[in-house]
Amino acid sequence: MPTRTRFTTWRPLATVIVAVLMAAFLTPAVAHGAPRESRPVYSYTNAIREAVWVDTGLDGDGDGKTDRVAADIVRPREPARQHRKIPVIMDASPYYSCCGRGNESQKKTYDANGDVVQMPLFYDNYFVPRGYAFVGVDLAGTNRSDGCVDVGGRSDIQSAKAVVDWLNGRARAYTTRTGNVRASATWTNGRTGMIGKSWDATIANGVAATGVKGLKTIVPISGISSWYDYYFQQGAPLYDSGPDWLSDYVDSPDARARCAAVQQKIVDGAPRTGDRTPFWTERDYVKDAAKVRASVFLVHGMQDLNVRTKHFGQWWDALARHGVERKIWLSQTGHVDPFDYRRGAWVDTLHRWFDHELLGYDNGVDREPMADIERHPDQWVTSKVWPPRGTATTTLRPAAGTQDGVGTLGLTPGSGTETFTDDPSHSETDWAAHMDTPTSDKAGFVTRPLTHDLRLSGSSKVTITATPTTATAHLSAVLVDLGPDTIRDYADSAEGITTLTDRSCWGASTSGDSACFKNTAAKTADVDRTVFSRGWADLGTYASPGKGVPLTPGKAYTITVDLAATDHVVPADHRLALIVAGTDKDLIDPPADKPTLTLDLSRTSARVPLLGGAPAFARATSGTAPASPPVTRPSGVGDPSGARRVPGDTGLG
Repeated sequence: MPTRTRFTTWRPLATVIVAVLMAAFLTPAVAHGAPRESRPVYSYTNAIREAVWVDTGLDGDGDGKTDRVAADIVRPREPARQHRKIPVIMDASPYYSCCGRGNESQKKTYDANGDVVQMPLFYDNYFVPRGYAFVGVDLAGTNRSDGCVDVGGRSDIQSAKAVVDWLNGRARAYTTRTGNVRASATWTNGRTGMIGKSWDATIANGVAATGVKGLKTIVPISGISSWYDYYFQQGAPLYDSGPDWLSDYVDSPDARARCAAVQQKIVDGAPRTGDRTPFWTERDYVKDAAKVRASVFLVHGMQDLNVRTKHFGQWWDALARHGVERKIWLSQTGHVDPFDYRRGAWVDTLHRWFDHELLGYDNGVDREPMADIERHPDQWVTSKVWPPRGTATTTLRPAAGTQDGVGTLGLTPGSGTETFTDDPSHSETDWAAHMDTPTSDKAGFVTRPLTHDLRLSGSSKVTITATPTTATAHLSAVLVDLGPDTIRDYADSAEGITTLTDRSCWGASTSGDSACFKNTAAKTADVDRTVFSRGWADLGTYASPGKGVPLTPGKAYTITVDLAATDHVVPADHRLALIVAGTDKDLIDPPADKPTLTLDLSRTSARVPLLGGAPAFARATSGTAPASPPVTRPSGVGDPSGARRVPGDTGLG
C-alpha cells in the first residue's frame, strides 16, 4: 500500500466536494431541505433538440396507414447524462406553420436535419434551463403531421393525447415521419403539463376531458369548452362561416389535397341551422368534466368576443362540481395572452404553478387566493375562492317606467309589456348609448344610481317571455354598467394592449431563438358605459336549446338566455341596466325575418350572481335592506375545492 500523504488524502476529498457542489448546481432537488423553486442551471444552448413522430392509432386521411403527428422537443442535455428523468410542458397547436404563435406571430423554424431551431413563445427559453422539457406538437393535418384537422374532434384531441401516452410509455413514436426506427421517451418521468392559447387551450381542455394518465395540469388561455358554443348560442349563429373554413385555414398544403372527405364530413356534420348534432356532441368537453384528473389554471379575458366568456364559465362550474383543483385569472382584455398584459407576474406565477404541479415543490402557490381579477387597467384584486363566498343568485325584475322602452330594474315583479323591433344595423353599444332614450330597437331597464358598490361574479341567466310577429326571431340580453370609467380598449383591433418597440428577455437565447419579446402597455379608453355580460338565443329553441322550430306569429314563448360569465363591480353612483333586444350587430347573425317582439314583463326576469345577494342589491338601490325573497347559491360558489369580429380577425388566434 502506498504511503498516504496530506496531498493524496486531499485529492479524493476534493473530488468528493466538487462532485457534491456540481450535483447541487445541476439538480434542483438539493439535499438541504425540500426545494421551493427550480433554477436555471441547465444549458439552453446545448439543449437536445429532436423531433419524433407519434402514432395516433387513427387513419384520418384514409390512406390505409395510421397517422403520425410531429412532436418537436427541446430538453436539457445534462439530465440525460445523469440519467435523471424530467417533466414536460407541452403546447399542441395547429398554428406552428400557418399563422404563428404569440403577439409576434412566431413560427417554428428548423435546421438542415429537421430539428427545431426556433420554438415560438418563451416556454422553452425559460423552462428548459430550469429542468423541464418543452414539446411543441403539430396537430394532425398541420405542419409536419399526417392526418386531417377535424376542428376539436377525435383527430385533434388524439394528436395531443397520443403524445402524452408516448411520454408515459403507452404509445409508439418514430424518428422519422415514414421510417420504422422507434423513438423512446426514457428521459421523462411522464408528468406532463399542457398550455396554450385559443385553439391550443381548447386542445388542452379536450385532452384533460379524456382523463389521460400522466397529464398533471393544464393552463388553458382563452380556450373553448364546447365547439357548438363557439359557433352558436342557443341556435343563434355567432359566425357566418362554419368549422370547415377554420380547418381549411390551418391545414398544411398537402393536407388540403388529401382531406377533402374529412372537410365534407365537417360540412355535413355542422349545418348552419344551429341544431346540435353528433358532430357538436363529440366536441363538447364540458360533458366529460368528471373525467378530468389534471389541475386547471384557467385564464380568460372578460371582454373576449372571439372565444366568449361563456366557455370559461361553464367549464369552471363543471370542474368545480367534480372537485378539480383550480386557479383562475380574469383580465379586462379581449383575446390576449397574459404574457402581453401582466408579463412579470404571469411568468412568476406560471413558474411556481408548474414547479408545484410537475416537480412537486411545496411553494405555496396552491394556498394563495384562487382568483386574480383585473378591476381597472393594470389594477388587480384577488379572491380566496371564485366566485367569492357570499355570492348568491338574485332575481331582478324589469318593470315599466315613465317612458316606453325605458323601464326600471328591481326586486319587485313588474307588469305590462314592452315592445321593440329587431334592427340588425344596431349593436349592444348603440343600445347602451341610448339607454335613457326610448328607441324602437330595444327594451331597457335600469336601477337608480347605486349608493353602494355591487359585485357580480359568475354567470347570469335572463328568462324572457316574448310574442313575435314573424316565424323567426333572435334575442340578445346584455348587462350594462352605466357610468364613467377608464377601461382597456377591448374593441380596438389589439383588444386592450399596445405593442411597444423595446423588448424584455425571459429565459436564455440562442442565435436562432431569442428569449426577448416586445413589451406591451395597456391601451385604454374613457367610456361612460360598459357592457360587461351578454348572451343570445334563437327564440325558436325555446323548447330545446339544441333544436330550433318555426314560431307561430302572435304566440307567446318563454326562453332562458345564458349570459357570459364575468366578475364586474358596478360602483356606487353608477347604474346597472338590463337590455333586451334583437340582433346584436357583428356578434350574432340576423334571423330570416325582421320581427317585432312584445315582452311580458311579469314573466321576464334576470338571475344574477351578486356578492351579498338580494340584501346587497336592496341596500345599493335604496340604502336599506328590507326583507328579501329567498336566494339560491349558484354552482361552484364558495367551494374552495370544488368576439366582436374585428376587421382582419381570421379566427381563434
